Amino acid sequence: MYLNKVELTGVNTSKLTVLKEAEKMELLKKAKTGDQDAREKLISGNLRLVLSVVQKFVNRGENLDDLFQVGCIGLIKAIDNFDPNQNVRFSTYGVPMIIGEIRRYLRDNNAIRVSRSMRDIAYKAMQVKERLMGEELKEPTVEEIAKQMQMKKEDVVLALESIVEPISLYEPVYSDGGDTIYVMDQVGDKNDDTNWLEEISIKEAISRLSGREKKILSLRFFEGKTQMEVAGEIGISQAQVSRLEKGALDRIKKQI
Repeated sequence: MYLNKVELTGVNTSKLTVLKEAEKMELLKKAKTGDQDAREKLISGNLRLVLSVVQKFVNRGENLDDLFQVGCIGLIKAIDNFDPNQNVRFSTYGVPMIIGEIRRYLRDNNAIRVSRSMRDIAYKAMQVKERLMGEELKEPTVEEIAKQMQMKKEDVVLALESIVEPISLYEPVYSDGGDTIYVMDQVGDKNDDTNWLEEISIKEAISRLSGREKKILSLRFFEGKTQMEVAGEIGISQAQVSRLEKGALDRIKKQI
């Protein structure tokens, strides 16, 4: 494995085809009529999209071949459920579906035991989420999912949180090309007399950020959402989220 490259058994990732958006839409329309050849071309022409999603999980210690196969299942679901008549790019709809399929796989392989009833609620919530995404072509809120399930929002959140895979203390939280900050670096001793001063400095630095920057940091580091998920919620591109997040963290670091 090389920097920013994912190697897969039996797959030459450098030769994966890439379809233009117009080609995708044309093939999607044909696939909807039952054209299996168009469906196969869509799958093979979007494998690079799956690869780009798999790259987000390279530091989790999982078998990348397995994640790629699972991601392909998410891609197929996206192809089968996407409505080409909607004014939405296929990748905008497909990426969350691929991420969701991989996350479900990781949750199913979680070593922590969760009650069957709790898992059933969580899986039903994810099914409702996928259905709403197919109908609305946007990610539903927890409130909307809970309403469809006729359950309390708190119960749905608790069920979904119970199957989230644990995070390693050595998982990187932030890196600006220099020293990397890991999860364990954020775990402090509450009895440390210097903590209160650091907390004041951090709060003061955060108070100077714009409303959008505060929102991004809150979604990323308190709610644990990916940059792609934050982009969808705020209504900007993933690249903009990345740039705003990095800029905000840089200013916080300088002020403390």
